[in-house]
Amino acid sequence: MNDELQSHEAEPRESMEFDVVIVGAGPAGLSAAIRLKQIEPELSVVVIEKGSEVGAHILSGAVIDPASLDDLLPEWREEDNCPLKTRVTEDQFYWMTGGGAVKLPNVFMPPLMNNHHCYIGSLGDLCRWLGARAEALGVEIYPGFAGAEIVYGEAGEVRGVATGDMGVARDGSHKASFTRGMELLGKYTLFAEGARGSLTKQLIAHYSLAQDREPPKFGIGLKEVWQIDKAKHQAGLVRHSFGWPLDSKTGGGSFLYHYGEDLVSIGFVVHLNYDDPYLSPFEEFQRFKTHASVAPMLEGGKRLSYGARAITEGGYQSVPKLSFPGGALIGCAAGFVNVPRIKGVHNAMRSGMIAARHVVEALADGRANDELAAYEEGWRLSSVGRDLYRVRNVKPLWSRYGTVLGVALGGLDMWMQTLLGLSLFGTLGHGKPDSATLRPASACKLRPVQKPDGKLTFDRLSSVFLSNTNHEEDQPIHLKVRDMALQKSSEHDVFAGPSNRYCPAGVYEWLDEPDGPRFQINAQNCVHCKTCDIKDPNENIVWVPPEGGGGPNYQGM
Repeated sequence: MNDELQSHEAEPRESMEFDVVIVGAGPAGLSAAIRLKQIEPELSVVVIEKGSEVGAHILSGAVIDPASLDDLLPEWREEDNCPLKTRVTEDQFYWMTGGGAVKLPNVFMPPLMNNHHCYIGSLGDLCRWLGARAEALGVEIYPGFAGAEIVYGEAGEVRGVATGDMGVARDGSHKASFTRGMELLGKYTLFAEGARGSLTKQLIAHYSLAQDREPPKFGIGLKEVWQIDKAKHQAGLVRHSFGWPLDSKTGGGSFLYHYGEDLVSIGFVVHLNYDDPYLSPFEEFQRFKTHASVAPMLEGGKRLSYGARAITEGGYQSVPKLSFPGGALIGCAAGFVNVPRIKGVHNAMRSGMIAARHVVEALADGRANDELAAYEEGWRLSSVGRDLYRVRNVKPLWSRYGTVLGVALGGLDMWMQTLLGLSLFGTLGHGKPDSATLRPASACKLRPVQKPDGKLTFDRLSSVFLSNTNHEEDQPIHLKVRDMALQKSSEHDVFAGPSNRYCPAGVYEWLDEPDGPRFQINAQNCVHCKTCDIKDPNENIVWVPPEGGGGPNYQGM
């Protein structure tokens, strides 16, 4: 068996060459692909996507600012099959308490918080539509192929990526179905993996792209789609809240979006710099739905979908250097979410379009596999940079001063930026990474867990079932623990096993056994949210791509 293993590993991969390789078929990657073919139709462009189909791993609120879509495909509103149909008609903002909800006057909100020009829909469905548009232009899209390895050239430049091997058993042996991965080589490679991309992490470390930047910051967003009673549906209503059930020092909030045929997108975001190891974002989300201002809307309705995903929240200060020899970072791989607006799709698309223009210019000059320095130099002066710059202090203020004072100061700062073009705070830093914010369990209190009723509140496993998550069981576990002894002595003994609570899919368990606690990883449940890769207190868990096509298969998310 060992000789067979070595002979397979020694086999050279087959390779295919393109002008441009794009990793990730999300809004950034697909926008880049479309723009490349719009500018230069003869370019060969390939997009690989780890999901089983385009859109399978895409999850967002989603209220979408159409500014970038208007530029990329101006006729989109006239196309019957475009999934964005519901325009925002009403904005509501609430401060939540355990006993009620206080509506905040819209006049107090900075103009950038207005959503009336935006559309509500499914970002996954929008990506499916963009994928079809890209293929019509001649872009090759390969779903079910995860980017597993970066291919470097002799001078240290990125030459492309290799997809993962298929048909590897859990013990590392090769099954009868074994197929070697393939190298996809390009003159330039764009990485559009989304928040906490596995290859993006490697690139940031390899090229020191985060040097002189603030640490990246993240949130976890949990979402359900419900179909509710038609009499309770208000198409175009957008409602945001902060406060209960989170305490004043824990950042986060909720969203409720009414769209489509009696559909409601309901979700909850928790900033991952929280300090209580007993906090469970999933449980807080379930508890939120029991609030007196929310539960009546959902009563009699049907939950259709569930999912979770990490969200980039570092903003302007945390964006790493975007260019390196042979390629660039685009979209949420770089971190372009506008935190107070809870929007990043427009910036992700715009970054892909900007990068595409610089790639075309470089290729026209006869260049290849060098650094797209103009992309890095120019993004802060673009609409993406301007959008993030004016909200750059909202997240740091919230983290420093808590929800009440922090949100008020963030609002003041946004008004100052709007009216005077300046900030009283300059540019604030974020401080510690999210992995370093937990207090020892001994300093905190165990939180009660409510029993789900199966009508309004649910458990993790029934929720994961709705995400259509599937992994080939006989494959290597894609959640790597660097040091299992450290996991026991620190994550378990000091922090009381927070992985069991921050994971929204029931992947991690500490099981009591005669020889002591054992760390159980139920990798087949993983919805690829990447929270473990971010929040583990020792950065001891590393998320790597499973066999291509594994993971959730979100519908309408």
